[in-house]
Amino acid sequence: MQLILIEDVPNLGYKDEIVNVRDGYGRNYLIPQKKAVIATEKAKKNLEETLKQRAHKIAKIKGDAETIAASLANVSLTIGAKTSSTGTIFGSVSNIQIADALSKLGYEIERKIIYLKDPVKEVGSYKATIKLHKEVVVEVPFEVVSE
Repeated sequence: MQLILIEDVPNLGYKDEIVNVRDGYGRNYLIPQKKAVIATEKAKKNLEETLKQRAHKIAKIKGDAETIAASLANVSLTIGAKTSSTGTIFGSVSNIQIADALSKLGYEIERKIIYLKDPVKEVGSYKATIKLHKEVVVEVPFEVVSE
């Protein structure tokens, strides 16, 4: 089944992309949740016209994302966490703490676009991936220290 995505769907695609999915996934999840519409010929023509009209706006958004990525390339974060005597964190460090640390440095980045490869449950050095745009991804190193 071909669908046009109305919003970004993790591990599937980005807004305004045409994707192929299984019938059940499309009819039972994506369409009822208003995340996609069926890709009819009329919908494809509307999408094509919309993309033509928004081309310069999309280029500006990508340029802004590249500017932010360039400034984030030199950033290194230190996040404090309560730990046991063995260095294990009580709980874990998530994208919320990383977004808070970035906001203290003056970068307002949504926590939804910050991804961690594995849960951070020990003191050490890690990297967070920030997807600013579908073509602009930056990795920010951060260190978890004991408070």
